[in-house]
Amino acid sequence: MSDRAEHKDRGIRNVFVHYGFLIIIASFFAFFAFYTGSFLNASNLLNIVEGSSILLILALGMTLVVALGGIDLSVGIAFDMGAAFAIVALKEYDAAWYVAVLIGIGGGALVGLLNAFLIVRLSVSPFLATLGTFFIGSSIQRIFTNGGGPISYRRAPQEYRNLATGDLFGVPMEIVIAAVILIAYFIFLERSIFGKRIHAIGLQKTAARVAGIPVQRYVAIGFIIAAATCAIGGIIGSANLRMFTPLAGFSYLLDAIAAVFIGASMHPRGRPNVLGTLVGVLFLGMVANGLNLMGLDFNTKDALSGLILVAALAISVAQKRLR
Repeated sequence: MSDRAEHKDRGIRNVFVHYGFLIIIASFFAFFAFYTGSFLNASNLLNIVEGSSILLILALGMTLVVALGGIDLSVGIAFDMGAAFAIVALKEYDAAWYVAVLIGIGGGALVGLLNAFLIVRLSVSPFLATLGTFFIGSSIQRIFTNGGGPISYRRAPQEYRNLATGDLFGVPMEIVIAAVILIAYFIFLERSIFGKRIHAIGLQKTAARVAGIPVQRYVAIGFIIAAATCAIGGIIGSANLRMFTPLAGFSYLLDAIAAVFIGASMHPRGRPNVLGTLVGVLFLGMVANGLNLMGLDFNTKDALSGLILVAALAISVAQKRLR
């Protein structure tokens, strides 16, 4: 009898380890579908996906950094610099929209370059290096905008605005751009030799170095690519609002980290992965949308979102320990 009970307990534990978070996602989906009549509407589901697009872009950049064994607290700064460089290029220098996009991506890459310099050349830990970049970038934004005022450009070219408000064969452009970046990251991080080396560095940096992998070079490239990716999110945000708002990217930081670790909880070895990050982002978008449809006031909704987020991260940690 005890053997049967032990076998049953082991079976329950295995189900939790492998499918625990998927069960939670399905439960929330069923709850919101039952409680709110409009949750399952095609237009609402499309809103969830579209509303999660920018977060997905930042979370993919964070996935790359975490796969390297680090963390990036400056993804919001890269987001802001992408928006700022692009808007200023359009407004002050009358740049073509595609040139402004490239300049915006370059602005984000500069954030990654600073992180790479601090981490690789000065041997600062990724946490402290990116925290320092966050404070530096925040101060620069306040100084440049005389205290934090937005820079608007209502006459932005329609092609630039279409990056956020346009569509491709009926699919919103935000979703199209996020999908292209998602596919690129999946191939780059999950199917290429470069990606395998990234994961090797994240698992055991010393062993990767002994195996002949140029660890410092990969770390530098990883942080630069991640920051440039986050800048694309800032460009889309500025195209939507036709303005740059200082420190707007900070609101994405915690959700991006949460999405990565939620996604890692679904990996057999608890590793950050592209498809898991996608599920994590959609889960967070579903929760935010469902709570909005329930008509909760702002403070209650934020409190519940925080509780759900903490519970989700606790479950992901528990799954990793059980593995």
